[in-house]
Amino acid sequence: MAAAVTILLWLLFSIWPNGLEDAVGSKKIFLNAFFNGVTLGGLYFLVASGFTLIFGLMRNVNLAHGSLYLLGGYVGYEFATLTGYWLLAFPAAFIVVAALGVLMQIFVFQRIEGQELRQTLVTIGISIVLADLLLWAWGGNFYSISPPSWLIGPLDTFFVTGISSSSGEYIYLKYPLVRIVIFLASVVVGIAMWLLLNRTRVGMIILAGVDDRDMLAATGVRIQLVFIGVFAFGAGLAGVAGVVGGTFQSIAPGEDVRFLLASLVVVIVGGMGSIPGAALGALLIGLAEQIGSVYFPTYAVVLTFVIMVVVLAFRPQGLMGRAA
Repeated sequence: MAAAVTILLWLLFSIWPNGLEDAVGSKKIFLNAFFNGVTLGGLYFLVASGFTLIFGLMRNVNLAHGSLYLLGGYVGYEFATLTGYWLLAFPAAFIVVAALGVLMQIFVFQRIEGQELRQTLVTIGISIVLADLLLWAWGGNFYSISPPSWLIGPLDTFFVTGISSSSGEYIYLKYPLVRIVIFLASVVVGIAMWLLLNRTRVGMIILAGVDDRDMLAATGVRIQLVFIGVFAFGAGLAGVAGVVGGTFQSIAPGEDVRFLLASLVVVIVGGMGSIPGAALGALLIGLAEQIGSVYFPTYAVVLTFVIMVVVLAFRPQGLMGRAA
């Protein structure tokens, strides 16, 4: 779907470079909003994919997922600052946040398994405690993670934004290389997760454990170890997303609530437990947020929830979710 939208836009803005000037106001502004929406959708997918594993597949209501994102951003910032290696911030954040996820699964979710209300209340409490601890450790400042020099700078795209008055040549849109690279990495992560769940023995065990954990346990599989691994992986993805968010924008108090809400909307729109659904939902919400902020900023936040309401009205299980 994203590829189809991209091809359509390329045709509209390259073959007829002046044809839609009045329709969208400024092609450069529109295309920047479009690319910002797509790359923001990649960030939302990284956060929501871990959330959909924990919430959609395991049925664990983890409302501390946004705090895991924020913790990963701070850990990545400290590690990148101390070592000077941006790429190593990703495994560092993944390991630290995944370890916290293991502790949460063992000491919290195994003890209140299947009790959604208790899980909700306990994880809200955990998120509040984590938010205060992070505020105490890093203060209320904004932190930005600097990418390496080879990723800094714009990249020429294939989209035409105008014609030079002096030379008559087409002017092509320039876009930050780091955002494009991270978006492509999120696509690779999404494909790898789908293949893991649908084409490997481990994925079959996870899905079987979700559908009938008692029967799977009777075959000799240690289902609790499987769920610990899934929870750790989902939490680790949130930590990686924190590093991405710190590179895209910044890390600061309050980002945990923002990305928790975004993850909930993405999972509801795309469908619980569906990796392609999470990708589609993240793309829609990212585009709606960025394009809305350009053309009707007063209602940009409302637009994302309108999309959620419309999806719930016509397809309660989500765009790519399975019917109950």
